[in-house]
Amino acid sequence: MSRLPMRSAPSARLLEGFAAIREELGIPVGFDPTVMEAAKRAVDGVSAARPRAGADPVDRTEIEFVTIDPPESMDLDQAVHIETRGNGYRVHYAISDPAAFIGNGDPVNAESLRRGLTLYSPDGRTPLHPAVLSEGAASLLPGEDRPSILWTLDLDATGELTGVEVLRAIVRSREKLSYRGAASLLDRGEAPRTLRLLREVGLLRAEIERQRGGVSLNLPGQEVVHDGDCYRLVWETKVDIEDWNAQISLLTGMAAASIMVEGGIGLLRILPGPEPGVLEEIRRAALAMGIDWPDDMDYAERVRTLEPNIPSHASLLAQAVRALRGADYVFFDGELPEQSTHWAIAAQYAHVTAPLRRVGDRFTNEVCLAIHSGSEVPEWALDGLPRLPDILRDARRREGSLDRAMVDFVESMVLADRVGEVFEATVTKTVGRGRSRIQIPSVAVSADIEGRLDPGTRVEVRLVAADPARRAIELEVVG
Repeated sequence: MSRLPMRSAPSARLLEGFAAIREELGIPVGFDPTVMEAAKRAVDGVSAARPRAGADPVDRTEIEFVTIDPPESMDLDQAVHIETRGNGYRVHYAISDPAAFIGNGDPVNAESLRRGLTLYSPDGRTPLHPAVLSEGAASLLPGEDRPSILWTLDLDATGELTGVEVLRAIVRSREKLSYRGAASLLDRGEAPRTLRLLREVGLLRAEIERQRGGVSLNLPGQEVVHDGDCYRLVWETKVDIEDWNAQISLLTGMAAASIMVEGGIGLLRILPGPEPGVLEEIRRAALAMGIDWPDDMDYAERVRTLEPNIPSHASLLAQAVRALRGADYVFFDGELPEQSTHWAIAAQYAHVTAPLRRVGDRFTNEVCLAIHSGSEVPEWALDGLPRLPDILRDARRREGSLDRAMVDFVESMVLADRVGEVFEATVTKTVGRGRSRIQIPSVAVSADIEGRLDPGTRVEVRLVAADPARRAIELEVVG
């Protein structure tokens, strides 16, 4: 893989380039002193009282939670504990409770609504909240008593949801695990019971997802990683436990959506079904590349089994994304909107599991607590809910622009001294105006190239130019 030593001249240009991109996109640097001071006062317990739904927190520090996150993460939103219960399972899912520290009128709330999301760059994060909260008092760090929204989800022997409880609780995580560390414990037979049961429940929930018609698309993305003294481009790779953990988050999000729909108020994450003809076009593309797609196999079943390391499958995965465009948020108060489901999940769904990194989750958890406990939704949540779809849409657009700009810049830097070289590539799709998109596995680059090429084919391409100033590369087909 291509590497750029951070101590070399290009590495200084990388860091300068990252900063320039953030400035260009209006990504904030740090926090205003008033926001920092408000966050510190909240941690010290001297802020104004914050009206919150439900009863006072109960003590659940006896539950042996663990967190599973990327190794560098300190903003720990979720902690999990699973136990057997009769013939089924009980899942405890503790979600960070930043509402314990953030008041409606304080600067931390205003700034979080302005930012919408935590944004990620190769050289660091632009957090939603000051670190004293997101990596400190509100983070579910091991060995620390923390306020949380505790979801208790009872499942039967097949993994179907049979009961839900949500309340405020003080919890204490026992261990901070990485995905690969947790996977290694499982492989060695040394995993704690929660991890072993996470595998069981995750597999059961994945089968329920399959039966429900949910879509699981194994499409690796480009990622810029900091590795020792280098930055490098890689294709994202996952371990199975990431999928099992994601199933717990999906389960919680569907339970939250059900509570809000029943209560007649909330914020849903939605995805309309694809435009007419899109699925048939994707199917025809598969057949044209020699990929088997029987008449009785639907889209979800076909894409679930595609392997991104097979060139034709990688091409079909790139095209299959067309069916998943248009995800959005919708607020409702009273009548349910006409579009209330998430097509890929094949259910109603809400975001509630990442309140340290996604501002809407603080509000949706509050609504769920109020409905479940029979109490009033606090005014601050009622005031904020209608604004959240626009806030989160704007934040998602910034996130997409930042991700693409960073990858384009690093691609051009990685290849800057390799002009004239020839690379093997796979054509993933045509992109209009007589152009095609290719992937170059050896350097984890995805780029457009002149010419309408057959998706799924392998070609040789020559690097004609790489211009970091324009964040652009130019390639030509040579064979």
